[in-house]
Amino acid sequence: MQASEHPQNPILQVEGLCKSYGPTHALGGVSFQIFPGEVHALLGENGAGKSTLVKILTGVVTPNQGTMQSDARPYAPRSILQARANGVTTAFQELSLLSNLTVAENLALPKQSKGWAGLNSRSRNTQAALDTLTAFGLGELDPTLLVSELSLADRQRLEIVRALSHRPSLLILDEPTAVLPSTDWLFDLIRKETAKGTAVLYISHRLNEIRQLCSRATVLRSGCSIGTTDLQHTDDAKIFEMMVGQRMAATARNASLSASEASRQRPRPRLEVAGLDAGMVKHLNLKLYPGQIVGVAGLDGQGQCDLFHALYGLIPKRAGEIKVDGKPATINSPSAALAAGIQVALLPEERKTQGIFADLAVRSNMAVSALDRIGLMGLVSRKSERQLATRVASQVDLQERYLDFRINELSGGNQQKALLGRVLLTGANTLLLFDPTRGVDVGTKQALYLAIEDFARKGGAVLLYSSELAELVRLSDRCLVIYEGRIAAELEGEAIEETRLVAAATGHRRHGEGEAA
Repeated sequence: MQASEHPQNPILQVEGLCKSYGPTHALGGVSFQIFPGEVHALLGENGAGKSTLVKILTGVVTPNQGTMQSDARPYAPRSILQARANGVTTAFQELSLLSNLTVAENLALPKQSKGWAGLNSRSRNTQAALDTLTAFGLGELDPTLLVSELSLADRQRLEIVRALSHRPSLLILDEPTAVLPSTDWLFDLIRKETAKGTAVLYISHRLNEIRQLCSRATVLRSGCSIGTTDLQHTDDAKIFEMMVGQRMAATARNASLSASEASRQRPRPRLEVAGLDAGMVKHLNLKLYPGQIVGVAGLDGQGQCDLFHALYGLIPKRAGEIKVDGKPATINSPSAALAAGIQVALLPEERKTQGIFADLAVRSNMAVSALDRIGLMGLVSRKSERQLATRVASQVDLQERYLDFRINELSGGNQQKALLGRVLLTGANTLLLFDPTRGVDVGTKQALYLAIEDFARKGGAVLLYSSELAELVRLSDRCLVIYEGRIAAELEGEAIEETRLVAAATGHRRHGEGEAA
């Protein structure tokens, strides 16, 4: 329904929001409306201004210009608590939970229930948390657990429940399904909340989700709102055109060598795993050839994370053998791998906590993997550092002007480009990429795809896990599906289809178990 046709006053009305940081314009004019009971999509590439807009709506950042109204009243929050008092809550993509506190304590913040002596009451907080979790369909979660003990998916669910527990009139969801194995729980919650009149601002790069939930979408580009469109009458090509300024041509499958071609031309695998037991992984075999991208699919918690961590020496293996370029390798720690001359690079799952050095410049974050080439006697040559970073920046489509920024000032997509650049600077001939495009926009995804494909085309080998099946279909020469720590299926070439991947990932089809070649 178009805004002009809506019979109710908007829950939120934004007019001409602008925000600058010195000469940098993060927002250059954003306007839109959200109505009661509406799920309204916010779309745009990373760097388009979505994060800045969310920070303004939640009181973290103050705009330089523009106005906001909530329920027809002036709205200008100066903190998250003020926003919450005005009925606006946010479940952030970069989770805001305190990992050293329990589930119950996180839900109770900023005020916890007190006992008769005026002290925090653990029993009351635990019971209140259990009531809240049950009310939002998460009753199986133990409120006494530390947040650090939860899976990433459960932390995301808890973040959403905490936002909903304040009974908002407007709920902002920032990439809420990026780490969820299924959308059923969240979509059911959203439908129940909107039936009560709650409005939802839904930020996602997954257009299939947007189309399932949202009637309208506002598109941002270069800090400006390009327009609000009725999704029922707007095709994907038009949305891409609004986001990037031009129609995007359909992308072909990568041109790297297929598994059979690679094995014929280069009979020795770059990476070979036989009978690996580590974490959840059980008796797993795989071979990865030069010039090849091997995808890994699996529902959350099926052992794919343990596989990657074992290959990089982050968790010990109980049994099995790993060979690199035909030679047995002892990989019991990342440093041991490097000391043994193992050229394997890992792009981590959580860039904020596992990937970036937040206070360092982008160039330093990229060149840190090549200190032996730019340093002498413990000193780093800034000139050499910048030269290295500049060289690889073009490979990952990262603008050179960003190299002198602190990396925490960049959008998530540009941070991910910088991390991939760091990995490429290692000189590794084998890349382990764990969900490398999680939470980035369609333009950044294309840049990362091209960089990964170019690496394989030049003879590199890639083991790639992705939570997006379409990504695996697009990139993989072969695809291994992990179920309960084992390889449940191995698909190759045109046989890599989403329906087959889903069937194997849910345990409905098992073949080739443990016999990856």
